[in-house]
Amino acid sequence: MRWLLGVVINSVLFMAFAGFFHDSFYLSSFGAALGASFLLSVLNILVKPILIILTLPVTVLTLGMFLFVINAITLLLTDELMGSSFEISGFGMALFIAIIMSIINLIIQKTVLNSSKEKR
Repeated sequence: MRWLLGVVINSVLFMAFAGFFHDSFYLSSFGAALGASFLLSVLNILVKPILIILTLPVTVLTLGMFLFVINAITLLLTDELMGSSFEISGFGMALFIAIIMSIINLIIQKTVLNSSKEKR
């Protein structure tokens, strides 16, 4: 259930990014946002751990900041796999979106999801 909530939250974030950055971030519909969010979560499960292991020395040297680059790479992979319904203009935009998504997801997890756990 929490995974599905994360997919929906990322879909809403994708729609917001498409509205704010319409020149460099294109999304054809909310269905494409859901598909891209689902594909991104699958890539985060399958590809991201391999990338983290392969780039572990660089990640340690940058004190974990290279994880934003790995997130940007998974966003670009999502862009390539989704075709023309989901487009990111370049690596810089993918890195910017990865950083903003990480911050927003952290805020949502700390406020919304943790407060629902405390009510139990």
